[in-house]
Amino acid sequence: MKKILLFLLILPFAVIGQEKGITFEHGLNWSQIKEKAKKENKFIFVDLFTTWCGPCKYMSASVFPQTKVGDFFNSKFVNTKIQMDKTDKDSEEVKAWYEEAERFGKDYKIAAYPTFLIFNPQGELVHRMVGGGDADEFIERSKDALKPETQYYALLKAFNENPTDLALAHRMVRAANTAYDEATVTQAEDIIISHTKPENLTKECAAYLVANTRTSRSKAFELLRDNPEKIDALLEKNGAANRVLSTVAINEVLGTKIDFNTEPNWEALKTEISDKYANINFDPIFKLMKAQYYVQSRNWSSLTNIVDSYLTSEDLNSNQLNSYAWEIFENSTDAACLDAALKWSKRAVEQDVKSAYLDTYANLLYKKGDKINAIKWQEEALSLATEGEQDNYQDTLAKMKSDIPTWNL
Repeated sequence: MKKILLFLLILPFAVIGQEKGITFEHGLNWSQIKEKAKKENKFIFVDLFTTWCGPCKYMSASVFPQTKVGDFFNSKFVNTKIQMDKTDKDSEEVKAWYEEAERFGKDYKIAAYPTFLIFNPQGELVHRMVGGGDADEFIERSKDALKPETQYYALLKAFNENPTDLALAHRMVRAANTAYDEATVTQAEDIIISHTKPENLTKECAAYLVANTRTSRSKAFELLRDNPEKIDALLEKNGAANRVLSTVAINEVLGTKIDFNTEPNWEALKTEISDKYANINFDPIFKLMKAQYYVQSRNWSSLTNIVDSYLTSEDLNSNQLNSYAWEIFENSTDAACLDAALKWSKRAVEQDVKSAYLDTYANLLYKKGDKINAIKWQEEALSLATEGEQDNYQDTLAKMKSDIPTWNL
C-alpha cells in the first residue's frame, strides 16, 4: 500500500533509470536534449521532482515503469528528469544540472512537485501539469500537450484575449487546475459563477463548487458560504459545503501558524478562525488536523481515538480511511488500535474496491492473526494490482504463506 495523502494541500517518490517504462535521457544537457527532440520531431517531457516529494516517488516507482506508459511517452517525447533540490547524496550527473534546475524553477515559477513541463519539438513551452495520478489518467492528461487546442499555454493565451467567454472559462478551469495556476482558476471560476444565481443552482453546479473552490476570494466561496444547506441538499450529503469552506479557511488563515512537530493550542486556533468565519463549523477539520499531528508524533492511541470520534459525526473518504489504517498497521501492535484500523480498512474497501485498500485490509487481518482470510484478500489485491504494484503484493503474499511478518519488527 502506498500512503495516500490526507486532508490539506494536495501537493503532490524518484528513481533514475528503469528497464521498462519511460526511458529518461542521461548524459545530455538541456541544449542537447532540445537538439535531439528537434531532430526526431518529438515533444520534450520534463519531470521536475525533489527527493523528499512523496507523489514524485510514487510516479517514479509505480507509474513511469509501466509498459503502457513507456510505450506512449517514448514514442511521442524525449524524456528527462530534473532534480530540483540538493542533497549530500547527489550524483555528478545531478550536480551538473544544478544551475539548470535553478533556472527552471525561476523561469517557469515552479511552486509544487511533481511539476511536468512539456515543450514542442522547437523547444517552446506549450504545456504544464502538476501532481501525479494513475497511469491511464496521466497518459490522458499528457495527450493534451500534443494538440494546439488543448495545450495549456495556447489555451491561456486565448482565455486572456477572451476573458468573458463562458465556454472557454470552463475549459480554462480544468487546464489551470492541472497546471496548479490558482490565479487563473479563480478568474475562470468567477466568470462561470457570475452566470449562476443561487435560485438556479443545480446538482451539477453544486458538485462543481465543492470540487473546485480553493480560495475565499472567489465567487465560488461566497456562493458556498451563502447557500450551504442548498448545496448539501442538492448533493444529498450533509456537511459537504462546510468541509470545503473550513478547509479553504484553514489553509489561508492558519496554514503558516501550524507546526506539526509541536502540538498546537487547538482551542486557541479554533477560536481565532471561528471569530473570522462565524458561520463555518470547524470542529470536523480540527479533528482531522489532530489526526495528522498524531500521525507525525506517532501517538497511535490518540490517532485511533480522534479518527473514531470523527467517524461518529462525519464521513472520511476511502483514501483517508485507508491511510490511517495503514499507519496503524505499520506502526502499532496495540490490539485496540489494530481493531479500529481493521474497521476503517473494511469501510474503505466497501466504499471503493482498489488493490491498495485490499492490500491494507489483508495486512491488518494477517497482523491480527487471521492468516486464512489475509491470504484470500491479498490474492484479490494482487489480481487487481497495476503492473507497478504486482511485485510488492506478490512478495507480501509469499510472506503470508510462509508465516513471515509483513511489517517491520
